[in-house]
Amino acid sequence: MKFSKNLFLIFSSLSVIALYSCKAKKPVVAAPIPAAVATPAPAEKPAETAPVTPVTPAPVIEKPNFNISNIQFEFNSSVLKTASLPILETAVREMKKAPNTKFILNGHSSAEGTPAHNLKLSIDRANAVKTFFVNAGLAASNFTVVGHGEKYPVSNNNTEAGRVLNRRTEIQVVE
Repeated sequence: MKFSKNLFLIFSSLSVIALYSCKAKKPVVAAPIPAAVATPAPAEKPAETAPVTPVTPAPVIEKPNFNISNIQFEFNSSVLKTASLPILETAVREMKKAPNTKFILNGHSSAEGTPAHNLKLSIDRANAVKTFFVNAGLAASNFTVVGHGEKYPVSNNNTEAGRVLNRRTEIQVVE
């Protein structure tokens, strides 16, 4: 009986194995093979040529406007009138467009006072304008100071309005 019991156990084990192995199996699906990424073939190297430099137009350089006037001063002084400051700032902008241009700063005075005093005052006025320009970043070597005193009035010295106009410095471009 022992033998038949062992035979039964072996037979039943084999049956279970056979039944299990006969079950419908799921089909094995292989993972899809990724498509090869197309890499472009190396392009043929073009013949060596000179590099192309883009053409950039030359910058338009604005011609400076040196037509500057009405640089006025206080009475018997080389102190600039407040109204002259915007004129001087415009002059600085224009002079920076042509940094190598040379100028003569012609100082003038009205006829009040002695000729010697007026000459000194006209030189001081021209120097005040030069100092303004140098402080604004212009080269001192671009300016020559000349005092004319009361010699060249632009208006009549018989009226206060005329004398105000004669207290001035004029900017002359050296050609």
